[in-house]
Amino acid sequence: MKSIFLSMSLFACTLLQAQTQGTLSFSFTQTAHTAYTGSKNVMAVWIQSSTGTFIKTRMRYAGGGTSDHLPTWAVNSGGTASNCMATACNKVGATTGATLTSFGTRTLTWDGTDASGNIVADGTYKVTIESCWNHGTSAKTTRSFTFTKGTAADVQTPADDANFTGIALAWNPSGAGVTETANDIIVSIHPNPSSNGVFTVDFNYAMRVSALNLAGEEVYTEDIKMNENSKIVNLSNMPNGVYFICVENGTSISKHKVVINK
Repeated sequence: MKSIFLSMSLFACTLLQAQTQGTLSFSFTQTAHTAYTGSKNVMAVWIQSSTGTFIKTRMRYAGGGTSDHLPTWAVNSGGTASNCMATACNKVGATTGATLTSFGTRTLTWDGTDASGNIVADGTYKVTIESCWNHGTSAKTTRSFTFTKGTAADVQTPADDANFTGIALAWNPSGAGVTETANDIIVSIHPNPSSNGVFTVDFNYAMRVSALNLAGEEVYTEDIKMNENSKIVNLSNMPNGVYFICVENGTSISKHKVVINK
């Protein structure tokens, strides 16, 4: 009986400590707040546990004159509410920059690791955005999106709100989802990002062009006619976010990340 109990305990412990490798892809479009002067804004995006414990920063845009505009992220990442530029704020591995000068589509990924580079245990996590576009509490917002990191894919398209649109979230364990690939097919795609969801795809030789969403679901496909070296891929019916345009020649597939930012 003790042996059975010990085996069950070890099995349960293994499940609790599972650490699936994978990638979280996340994209959203900031809403331009025309009621406020200008288009400058600051923003932070980071990963938290389900209970709000800091895991890792993915983006932080702010400047000396806006150092008090990201108090939630500053405190959560180890600093103080009055200074998001302090060295105590953990931004290891994050994309950082000065105060943003425009609103637009933002894309990021997370590899399932914490700020020390260790793969975190499977479970429920949150990706959180803090955005501030003017002085005062009425001109800032913080929104979190909950997802499950584990052996199964978790793909979501959360509803738009007054601050963020075209939200797309996808946790894909290793071996699932879509990644960019390049091979002997010469491909050029423009414009990218696209302001209307329409892309011109040029290639040296292809038999088929398709488009996938972050979950790997095909949202567009079209065969290529003989001697055709260009195709208009119309994704205008799709929401803002990240997609992959795939060009096939019968033996190879070339996958390229594109962004819709209407």
